[in-house]
Amino acid sequence: MDIALLGLGRMGRELVTHLIDAGHHVSAWNRSPGPTETVGRRGARIAASPAEAVHGADAVLTVLFGPDAVRETVIEPALPIPSGALWIDVTTVAPSDTEDFAAWAASAGIRYVHSPVVGSLAPARAGSLAVLIGGEHDAVREARGIVGLWADPDKIRTFDSPAKAAAAKLVANLALAVSMEALSETLRLGGAGGLSADEVLSMLPLTSIAPIAAMKGPVVTSGDFDDTQFSASLLAKDLRLMLATADVPLPAAALVAAELQRAVDAGYGEKDFSVIARDR
Repeated sequence: MDIALLGLGRMGRELVTHLIDAGHHVSAWNRSPGPTETVGRRGARIAASPAEAVHGADAVLTVLFGPDAVRETVIEPALPIPSGALWIDVTTVAPSDTEDFAAWAASAGIRYVHSPVVGSLAPARAGSLAVLIGGEHDAVREARGIVGLWADPDKIRTFDSPAKAAAAKLVANLALAVSMEALSETLRLGGAGGLSADEVLSMLPLTSIAPIAAMKGPVVTSGDFDDTQFSASLLAKDLRLMLATADVPLPAAALVAAELQRAVDAGYGEKDFSVIARDR
């Protein structure tokens, strides 16, 4: 297929590799030129603009920072995606955003599917991400042939609307954020009680936060947050989407949102989100 990929951030650079390796003809665009050189050497054609990237495309993937970036790149300029093409939006957005995007796509004769991923760069590289897919049945079936390239087949979940896929992604990221806060607080409590970080971590496999402790415990105790699997700024954005979407209080989410925003304001936005535990 001729596939356009818009957005070469950390996740976009991982996904484009799978498309190229599968033999698709990929045209890629990124707002800043930095990542394009490596992707071009990998085999993608680098487009000077989104409009150039989508020209003649059978499918368009958007892997952008958030809903505002999708609007600025696709909706507001009325990006000339070919009629009948499949638009797969991987960007984490709110359910209400997907309703706006789907309505715009329908008016342009484009088939819209929302397909965010659950997981970080390592599983993306390994093709073992959890993948959510929401949209009309036939479009979802076609999209699955593309997004399956980076998915663990046992971790694909389909929904009958883009909005449900978006809500499911926010649910997953809320669980991640609250688990990370729990890890941070257990380390703080353990320290106050005279336990070393290693002693705290030795206890956590016995608890419900064992997965996040195994994943991020060594990162936190090392104090090195530069291997960014999921940035603090991205998760802070996602927490804002959660709080705006919910029609009931989410006190734990609000607390982690404040922690992440403090990290961003302190200049740690591009660090791994586990940086919220830096002052444990």
